[in-house]
Amino acid sequence: MPFNNEKPCGTEEPMSDSDTSRLSESATSSSDNESPRESFTSDSSSKHTSPSSSPPKPVTLDDMMATTRNLGNLMLAHEIVTNGNFQLNHIDPPQNSLEGRVKQIVHKAFWDCLESELNEDPPQYDYAIKLFDEIKEILLSFLTPGTNRLKTQICEVLDVDFIKQQAEHNAVDIPKLGSYIISIMAKLCAPVRDEDVKNLKATGNVVQMLRDVFHVLDLMKMDMVNYTIQNIRPQLQRQLVEYERGKFQDILEKTPDALNKTTAWINESLRDAMQKQSGESSSGANGVSMDNLSPTLVLNSGYLKLLQVDYENAVPETLITDDLRIQDLRRKLQQVKIVASVCLVTQNTMGSYCTSAFTDHIKEISAILLQGMNNRAFNLRETLNALSVKLCFEMSKSLTERGLPTLSSDAQTNLQGQISSIIEKDHPIYNLIEKRIYEYLSTFLCLPYPYKRVPLLPGGLTTVQKELEFVAFHFANIVNFNKQVYGPFYANIFRKLLFSEAPGKTAETVSS
Repeated sequence: MPFNNEKPCGTEEPMSDSDTSRLSESATSSSDNESPRESFTSDSSSKHTSPSSSPPKPVTLDDMMATTRNLGNLMLAHEIVTNGNFQLNHIDPPQNSLEGRVKQIVHKAFWDCLESELNEDPPQYDYAIKLFDEIKEILLSFLTPGTNRLKTQICEVLDVDFIKQQAEHNAVDIPKLGSYIISIMAKLCAPVRDEDVKNLKATGNVVQMLRDVFHVLDLMKMDMVNYTIQNIRPQLQRQLVEYERGKFQDILEKTPDALNKTTAWINESLRDAMQKQSGESSSGANGVSMDNLSPTLVLNSGYLKLLQVDYENAVPETLITDDLRIQDLRRKLQQVKIVASVCLVTQNTMGSYCTSAFTDHIKEISAILLQGMNNRAFNLRETLNALSVKLCFEMSKSLTERGLPTLSSDAQTNLQGQISSIIEKDHPIYNLIEKRIYEYLSTFLCLPYPYKRVPLLPGGLTTVQKELEFVAFHFANIVNFNKQVYGPFYANIFRKLLFSEAPGKTAETVSS
């Protein structure tokens, strides 16, 4: 299947299975040398890492702006740490877009004004002096501590006051200044920009030279930002738990309803768990027992619901930083379900004649045809119809090559019908595969870190073992780290849902 089969190393420690009172206990904060993947019960004694409840207050515009900044910083830090390939790129808006046209007009107007000033007699240098001052500040921003000599030299050569004096006597040598700027850029740029700097020339066309210089400087600024990101990533890894929890606490203080969706998500999982417990328990006088509800398992059930294709509820606020990753895993898991179902239908049809090599062949064909199945333009029903025809052909070919009797027309028709209807709601094999996959993932979420073993694979899933383990490892990492960061917030929500009222009334309210 077109997945990356490499197993990522786990980096989070899952929450222990305990009751809500244990969830609310604090633990000592981790040092820089400790793993950031602590237990779900850990909390910090600092002001910014302990979720607090406060009376509702009106949300002002300043609060909204502060919340936006905090959320942006939280998501950026999370992305830097969790995505090793994360970097910022210089992106120009499309030329035919409104933003692109406005940018073109404004830039053209500026450079036209510069060219008009330089073409006057005598030349005027107001715009040029502003550009040289900006270039000086950009070059100084690239310098590292200890480069005092180069800093002094740049300040002397690009001294605005001195250039103004030269301008008064019409003695500004712009090509010479351009050559100096280009030489400094060659010293400070990253190796990837060597060719761009070499192409810069301090020619007689001063305006074009300065435009090219600013273009390359923009690229160099982006290189510097990405270099800084690489340098701060190890430090963020050590402090990410405390940082994210603190930022979210700031958001919660500015926006009291910032946990509404999360509360509804946990409440829904709690209701499902109570209904399941009520159905499994024998009819007795006590009814549903609150004591038997495990917050850990209830929370795990909520996480697994996010992987269901038909889950249409809004993503909880505490998982917004991983929303895209969860969506990607959901799409991969959907493909895993269909491929596993197709392989199991084929194996049941061929019986003892089905070899492991032929099953792998069927898996490969299915994965290829199902590529892009999550695109809006992709017609899954038509693809499954085409796949059923292809598999009948491959099955007949395999049986014929081995001198075995081919399938009867009724068997082929039955096979095509089963494969074409896999996406139907009541398809028995697909429902069986889906149930076993979620049981496997649920067991995986309960594994202690580090992962010394993986759960035994349920029957019918051997053909998609690598793909399923890929999803399980990545999803478990997301879940366990999320528990570590937002565990205290979840504990408060559980206390509110379970113990704010009398147990009987709470059960009735949550189940309604």
